[in-house]
Amino acid sequence: QVQLVESGGGSVQAGGSLRLSCAASGYIQDSYCMGWFRQAPGKEREGVATIYTGGGRTNYADSVKGRVAISQDNAKNTLYLQLNSLKPEDTAMYYCALDPWTGPAGAYCYSLRSEDYNSWGQGTRVTVSS
Repeated sequence: QVQLVESGGGSVQAGGSLRLSCAASGYIQDSYCMGWFRQAPGKEREGVATIYTGGGRTNYADSVKGRVAISQDNAKNTLYLQLNSLKPEDTAMYYCALDPWTGPAGAYCYSLRSEDYNSWGQGTRVTVSS
């Protein structure tokens, strides 16, 4: 059973940066779709960034392109999300997610839909003040 544990959230001022981490354990495949999602109070969960761990291809939501970078450290079984130039509208609970169904060459890993991911962490909170 896959376990995902997020860390790195916190409170920052607008324009600041944070790096979120997601430690993964318990998986047995060579590659997965992994992603970061967020949910602000009163809003639906939305995809932020995804990655195909077998090849490194990434996808980003338009709202964060140019400010966010998703990356992986296979040796540490850890997924990262670097958040830069943070805005108050980035305030949310951030979740790490994983799905084993990658499709050919990770084609399915472009999905930013939360329903396409079946394993979730508990989340880490990011608060950005103006």
